[in-house]
Amino acid sequence: MIFDAHCDALMKLWMDRTLSFQDGKSLHVTFQSLVEAKTKVQCFAIYIPENVPEEARFTAALEMIDIFFEQIINRFPNMKFVQSKREIKALADNEIGAMLTLEGCEAIGTNLAKLKTLLRLGVSSVGLTWNWANSVADGAWEQRGAGLTRFGKQVVTQLNEANCWVDVSHLSEKAFWDVLEMARFPIASHSNTYALCPHPRNLRDEQIRALIHKNGMIGITFVPYFVKKEKEKATISDVLRHLEHVCSLGGEYHVGFGSDFDGIEETVAGLENVRCYENLVNELQKHYSETEVERFLFRNFYEHLPR
Repeated sequence: MIFDAHCDALMKLWMDRTLSFQDGKSLHVTFQSLVEAKTKVQCFAIYIPENVPEEARFTAALEMIDIFFEQIINRFPNMKFVQSKREIKALADNEIGAMLTLEGCEAIGTNLAKLKTLLRLGVSSVGLTWNWANSVADGAWEQRGAGLTRFGKQVVTQLNEANCWVDVSHLSEKAFWDVLEMARFPIASHSNTYALCPHPRNLRDEQIRALIHKNGMIGITFVPYFVKKEKEKATISDVLRHLEHVCSLGGEYHVGFGSDFDGIEETVAGLENVRCYENLVNELQKHYSETEVERFLFRNFYEHLPR
């Protein structure tokens, strides 16, 4: 069983309305590939592309939620909308849980009611920024490197009250530490280790230790340039080095995977789409026990769900 904490299929389906979630050729994540990969839970991110005008971003988020329900949940009886451990546990063997997440608070501007609306529509995890600054916090590529704004602290408080994951992937370092002080349920849905690949989107050892101490989760991601700094092709072995590094910091029960499929153009060799999780499983089984493999692929994220 697989619990994947991040993909951007909704963005692609929103940008190209001719694509089919059944088996769209340009999609890394499709219904057919999820079935073949034996995925149990797939998180679907609402990510608003940078070129969407500010006044249209909330509408775009609502349209992606509509696509989620109309083209994924309603069209495929075996795809079930889930928000809690109980709902995941209730899935039949042939059913796949689909979770809604938000990647960046650009969609809500400075309006807390918009955030509450997205939560009521089923969003279970909220990433506070993409790579730049917004009204909540600074992102990882923002040169200023500021932390949470006053509004950002209101957002985190709201997410705490809603028993919602606060996703620190994409945050500046200062914002990361601000969130760790406040958030009840912090995760990094798709980030790797800075020690192995010094990219601004990756987490330093002290950040990883802090997430572990706060009982958070780290989703190792398949973005090639977060995996390996050299220009050589990143491989599954390189991905597993990041997993092992998190484990070496005490994170055996706090690490899983967040592929970022459909949010990337280049892929790791052997991890070209969701079907290729089989290759990852095979590689994991060479190095870890069945219990550990099951924990990394599914149980750690499942057990850290706040609801």
